[in-house]
Formats: sequence, C-alpha cells, structure tokens
Amino acid sequence: MLSSIFVATFAFGASVVAQSSSSVVCVAGQCLQGYSNTTLGATLSASGISTEVLLLPGQYTSTTNPELLHELLTSSSAKLSPSTGFGNSTAGSSVSLPLNIALQPGIAIYPQAFYSGQGSYSGLPTSPVGNTTIPFTASSLALSGNVWAAVSAGSNSRVILWNSVPDVSQLPASASGSLSLLNLQSSSCSPACSGNGICSASGTCQCPSGFTGSSCEACSSGFFGPTCQACPSGCTSCDDGISGTGRCLVPVVSNLPSSCNCINGQCGANGQCTCVSGWTSASNGTQCAACAAGFFLNTNGNCEICQLGCQQCADGTGDCITCKSGFTQDGNDRTKCDTIPQTTSNGTACPDGSYGAGSTCAICSPLCTTCTGPNSNDCIICGSATYKFNGSCVTTSTGGVCSGSSLIANNNKHECDTCGPKCTTCQIPNFNVASTVNQAQCTGCLPGFVLSQGKCVTSCPSGTFLSPQDNLTCTACSSSCTSCAGSATTCLTCANNLLASNGQCVSSCPSNTFSSSGACISCHPDCATCSGASFNQCTSCNKALPVLTSGRCLATCSQNQYFDTTSSTCQSCDSSCASCSGAGSNSCLACSSSSQVLRGGTCTSANCTSGTSVVPSLGACLSQLVVPSPSSTSSGALPSGLSTPITITTTQRLQWWEILLMALGCAFIFVAFLYCWRRRARKQRAKDTAAFASAKALHKQNWRWRLARFTERIFGHNRHLRPESEEIALWKLRAAEEARHHKEMEKLIGAHEHSRSGSSRSPSPLPSLRPYKHRRSHDYSDAHSSNRLSAGSMYSQVTGMARSGPEPRQPLKSNHLTSRFSTTTLGSSVPKKPNVLKLPGT
Repeated sequence: MLSSIFVATFAFGASVVAQSSSSVVCVAGQCLQGYSNTTLGATLSASGISTEVLLLPGQYTSTTNPELLHELLTSSSAKLSPSTGFGNSTAGSSVSLPLNIALQPGIAIYPQAFYSGQGSYSGLPTSPVGNTTIPFTASSLALSGNVWAAVSAGSNSRVILWNSVPDVSQLPASASGSLSLLNLQSSSCSPACSGNGICSASGTCQCPSGFTGSSCEACSSGFFGPTCQACPSGCTSCDDGISGTGRCLVPVVSNLPSSCNCINGQCGANGQCTCVSGWTSASNGTQCAACAAGFFLNTNGNCEICQLGCQQCADGTGDCITCKSGFTQDGNDRTKCDTIPQTTSNGTACPDGSYGAGSTCAICSPLCTTCTGPNSNDCIICGSATYKFNGSCVTTSTGGVCSGSSLIANNNKHECDTCGPKCTTCQIPNFNVASTVNQAQCTGCLPGFVLSQGKCVTSCPSGTFLSPQDNLTCTACSSSCTSCAGSATTCLTCANNLLASNGQCVSSCPSNTFSSSGACISCHPDCATCSGASFNQCTSCNKALPVLTSGRCLATCSQNQYFDTTSSTCQSCDSSCASCSGAGSNSCLACSSSSQVLRGGTCTSANCTSGTSVVPSLGACLSQLVVPSPSSTSSGALPSGLSTPITITTTQRLQWWEILLMALGCAFIFVAFLYCWRRRARKQRAKDTAAFASAKALHKQNWRWRLARFTERIFGHNRHLRPESEEIALWKLRAAEEARHHKEMEKLIGAHEHSRSGSSRSPSPLPSLRPYKHRRSHDYSDAHSSNRLSAGSMYSQVTGMARSGPEPRQPLKSNHLTSRFSTTTLGSSVPKKPNVLKLPGT
C-alpha cells in the first residue's frame, strides 16, 4: 500500500500555487494575507463573504479570532474543501463547530519546503511492511498525531520521526540525505504490537491472516512458523504455533468407520458399511459391531471362527454351545465338536477317507480327509493344503490366504480364520502346514489405523515414523534418532544427549533457537536470541525491532529518546528537543519549545515576523508559510476583520440544576447567617449576665469555696447542692414577712381588747386569732388576713364609748402582701433576712 503511494514520487513535479495570487492563511487566533504555496489543511468559504481562507491544522470554535475567521466559521453558508489527507468530508461540505482540522492517521509528503506544492497522502498500512524500504523524495512532510514513521536518512540507517518536518534540509546532518520509508504505525497501542501486527489509530493491533493475540504475537490454530502459514493440506493437525515446524501430526482420513455408524468395516459411497470378515450389525443398529454366526469375540477384541463342527460358541472362551449336524460335543474339550463315525447300513464302520453308501463304504473326494458324501462340499475335514470355507475346501496362497477371501488359513482348526483386530487383509510369511495364525501379519488396516510390526494401531510408536509414501506403514528411525518424522534421518530427538536442530543432531543449539526437551526450538520472530518461545522472552533484538524492554523487542524508544546503537539502549534527548536522532542539542528532529524552530538540527528562536507565532504541530512560523503582501503593491485593500478581535456577548439560559444549586446555596448562606446571629446573641447575653453579677458582687468565691470545688472535681463526690431557684427564695421571703406582720398585729389587738357589749357591731363569727398564735406563719391564708380587725374599732377600745355612726368596713385584701423584695432587687439565689418595719410604740 505504501509503495504505491511513493512510487516515482513527485517525478511529475508539483502543481504549485501561482505566486501572483494572494491568499489568506489562518490558524486559530491569527490570520495572514500574502503569497503562499502551502496546500495542507482545508479551504473555508461562505456566500456573501468575498474572502476565502486556508485553515491550517487546529481546532476552530465559534469564539475563534479574528473577526474575519469568526464570520466565516459562523456563517450558515460556510463550506469546507479539505486538501488531500485532511478530514473525512468531501469538497463543499458544510461546517459544524467545533471544527477540527487534522491530518488523518498517516503521512503526507510535499515536494517543497513548508508544505508547499501538491501533497501526497498515505494512511496507515494494513499489514506489516517487513524488511522492505520505500525510497521517496520530499522537502517537507506532515505526520498526524500519535503516528511515527521510521525512515533511513543519510548515514543513519534508522531515524524515528514523531513530528511534522517543515523543511527536510534543516534536519541534523546525521538524518539528511535521501529518505526511505521503513515503517509507519500509530503509537496508540498499549502494550505495543508485535512485529507482526499493525497498531491502528483506535489503539488496537490489527493482525494479518493466521496471527492472533492482543499484540498479534501468536499463530492461530492450524498455522505455524514465523509467518503463521497454514498447515499442509491433507493434515488434520500439524506441529503448529509460531515456533512450530508444520510437521503433519494427524493426516486427513477419509471414510472413517464412524462416518457411517460403523465400527469394524469400511464406509462406501452410499453410506453403507462393508464389514470385515466375522463381523455383522449389532442389535442396536450399529454396523459391524457384533460377531457373525460361527464366530466369537476373543480377548483381543477380534471375532475368531469357532472350532470345526461348532455352529455357535461363547464369546471370550469359545466354548461350543451348539454343534452342527453330524457332530457331538467333545467330552474333554468343550470348544470342540467331534464327528460321528461313518458306517454302512449294516453297521460296519468306514475308515477315514470314505463314507457309508448303503451296505458299503465309498471313497471321499480327493480334497477331503473325512466326508459325508462324494463331493468336495461334503467334506468334514479337508485334505492336506486345503481348508474349510463356507462348506467347501479351498486352497491358500503362499501367504496362507484362503482363495476367494481375505481370511487366513488356520492349521489347528482346518478352517479359514479371520485376521487380527482392525486388519482388512493379512498373510503369514513363509506359510506351511506348521504355521499358526499368531504368525499372521496385517497388510491392510481400517481407516484411522496405521500398520506397525504387522499390527493395526492408532499411531506409530516411539522410534518410528509414518511413511509419507503410503501414510500407512510405521517405519523405524535411524539409530541416531530416538524419534523422527518424514524420514528415518530427520530427527525430532536424538540419542547420546545430542540436540535435534532442523532434523539434525547437534551438540548445541544455533543462534535464534533455544533448547527445550532435547530439541532446538526457534525463537519468536521478534527476537534475535531468546530464552523461551514467547515474544516477551527475548535476550537480544534484530534491526527492525532494536529496542529491548522487559524481554520485548520494540520498534522505537519513547518520543523524547533516541536509540544508541553502541550500548543498544534508549537515551534521553537534549532538553531543547521534542524528538531527536542522537545526543546533543544539534541532533533535534523537532523542538520542545513553542517559540523555537529547527535550523540545522538545532532549536533556535523563531523570531516570527508580522506579529505571528509558531503554528502548533507544524514547527514553523505562520510568516514562513505565508509571504506577507506589501501594502504598497497589494492588489487590493486588506479584507476587513483580518486582525480585529471579535466581541461576543452570550446570554445563556440557566439549566434546572443550576437553579437548584443556586437555591441550595442561598439557603445555606441564610442558615449560616442565622446560626452566627444566634451565637452572637448568646455570647452577648452571657457577657451582660457576667457584667451584672460582677456589678452586684454575686457569687463571690473565696479560697475555701474554690478549694472545695477543686476537691470535688478530683474525687468526684460530695458535690455542693445547687442553690434554690429564684421563685422559691422569693416565696420564702414573702411567707416570712407575712408571718412577722401577723404576729405584730396580734400583739396590738391583744393589748387594746375591749368588751363586746360596748361595741355596736355584732360579734364576729370568726374564731379568735389566739389559738393560732403558735402556728407557723405560712399557715395563714388570705381569708384570715381579711377578717383580722372585725372586732371593735380602735376608738371604742381606747375610750370605752361606742361610735355614734356605723362601723366602717375594712377593705378586703385580694392579694398577698407585696414583698419589699423583687426579682430585680434580689440579686442572689440565696435568701437574705428582710428588714421588718416596726410600728411606733412597739
């Protein structure tokens, strides 16, 4: 894909913008009018606005300055025409804000410096580039974000570019000269992809066919080798995996018995199973799963023929259950049935080789040893070199195979018997009358079985390999191999403590392999040397992936580092470099400061003219991309709003959650204010109380009182009683005052008492106060107080003369005697003795 982009790059020349035309080039925050050949970015235009601008890479919003750019961006008729490699939109597409002008993941190259001329763009490859190099000619190149390019430049065989290069001639000397692209990938993948994967812009590794794993580090099942190629055809499974050899482990077997519900037979094209001799269908419907009549299942799992004359025999033992006609059960051997002797009609016994024919004995067929008639199919025991098969006596081949069948001659039973388990055909080497069926060697097996030492087995035993000529016979390995494959000399493991490497026995494993289980296994293709098969077990790396980090070989160091080939380690770039090709400040590939540009590999002050600055991600001043138009020679007036900042007043309606937050904030402020106000009021009230107590000299605490309180705090007992409340103290004071007043009045009345007859008033119905003189003062009530002076008046008692007028009535007291002590003058919870006013003369 990349090669198609760079073939004969720019040999045709670049279509350059004519220098006689003036254009406006903008980046977010600044625009400049002048002559420019720059072609990267996108052209923005709108109906009603005569000026169109070239937008350089960056983000543009509705608040982007200057005014001209703002008007174009916010115009309802704004149209965008991206250049090659920029945006997914087509020419003339509408604009939606925010607008992000960015190169799509990949690389764009330009024939002239400062991204001038007709550019050519290439996206990220879809498969590894491999060891190929793609030469190209460029004076500037642009890289999208999170993409790096590995190039060979000049004397440096490998340089990693992380940033756009506005002028290739300003690269350091070690990176100047003809350029060739080695690799191009995204840096978004974490962990990094293996050498077989491609990191996509989305941050995932894209694996070629046959590879798998999150980093494309392994082969899928059925694929093997460093390139993960498919296993050979004709193999069900092979030695797969990225370190596998592809050796066929299980060949494809056609017409397996199980494919047609068969066990001991071969499937035909019609789905029917042809059973091996001695087998028939079982009662459950499985074909060739039970022994046929006249056969029994022996201990080897094979159907063996019953003894001669036995019609049915038992599985396992072979004991005869039913003898054929003309036979009787042998008394000594239950597996045998003995023949009934042939006699004439008069009872004369016939010798062997004859049979009873009326009153005489007739000669048997030459093929019979004993018989019941003249024909060959009347034989009971066949003659020499012939064997009973389906009632007839047949001859055998030199291998002991009965004629017209696949059965083998059994000299013991004088019958044609079956071959061994899973055998379709067999023979007895050097067959003669003394040969036994145990000497039979299988020559053919059922599908799914292989032939090993005359037996049909599921796989070749150790020390042998399956012959590739017939995929049937297990062949012995050579003496130097303990196991082999494909040929007798292709060793998988070796004898004498040697190691197998590529089929040969060696004393030590070669480079790019490691020893495991007596064999040399190939390292992961990412590694040059390794300690294991995994891609994170590398001990050294190759040139394509030179960076060794935590057992992995990676393509690059981090962006602010370079690979030191001398120490094979990553070293930090100079602080002035964003990326570099070597040590020192003169090996920069891009600058870390936004106020510097690259000149000869060194980052120097940009000194941008026309009030411009370095364009982010391009590494060049806007004034370098645009040659300003002299005002004296300008073809026309400058577009309005080219340098005027915008003034934006925005009114945004509050969201419901914003209103809720404001209400909660106000409520919190009110609660906080109320809390502070109440706290201040409490403090002020406490302060006033303390001042009042201090002014009245209340609660004076001498040293004795303090000592008592200190003792109580230490020992926690004998707490002093709390003083009585103010109301109780006032009540006691009032009660004491009233008691003293009653006592004084009783003394006055007793001293001046007169006779009741001189009084004009009727006797008082109330009892005298004298009986109550010794009662406690608080037992008097308001009723007693209102009738205390109801006897004769003071005048009558003194003069002894009755009043001339009616006796004045005493007013009724409705309230208690007001105390001279009040809550405002009490001042202390401890009651004080009141001052009693004494009447004159007492």
